[in-house]
Amino acid sequence: MKKNLFVWQITGFVFTCILGTLLHFLYDWTNGNILAALVSGVNESTWEHIKLMFYPTAIFSIIQYKFIGSDYPNFWSTKLTGLFLSLVLIPVFYYTYTGILGVNADWFNISIFFICAAIGYFTEYRLFQSKKGFDVNTKTAFIILAAISLLFTANTFSPPEIPLFQDPITKLYGIN
Repeated sequence: MKKNLFVWQITGFVFTCILGTLLHFLYDWTNGNILAALVSGVNESTWEHIKLMFYPTAIFSIIQYKFIGSDYPNFWSTKLTGLFLSLVLIPVFYYTYTGILGVNADWFNISIFFICAAIGYFTEYRLFQSKKGFDVNTKTAFIILAAISLLFTANTFSPPEIPLFQDPITKLYGIN
């Protein structure tokens, strides 16, 4: 089972990295399609990059649950912990390095995405092994995922005018 779990976690990391990268470009590839805006980045803001982590990780979690979820009573608490950790670390790393260095480098931003995905999936792996954590039932997990999805949607179309939501290139917010 441990080897199977390790393979699942590596597969999830790769899935998240590939789909997250593709979602970065989807909005532009579809010439600004509103449906694409729901799940893809619509600008270069930190918020939109966090969204690129959320959807692939959430999708993979649902797929993974269908195959091995019943083997882990702490499945959803573990997946939500890894997801939240990844989502929080993106702005923490981004604002720390840009604050210290005073520069914004694309290659470093991409590295942050991959590092945060790796940290999230590794944390999940360790939590699955420890079997620690509280039990979150599937219904509650889906409600939490739906609430986060609604938050992303609302803040894509009507974001607050704070730095987290501002495109550092255009200085605009949300869909332009």
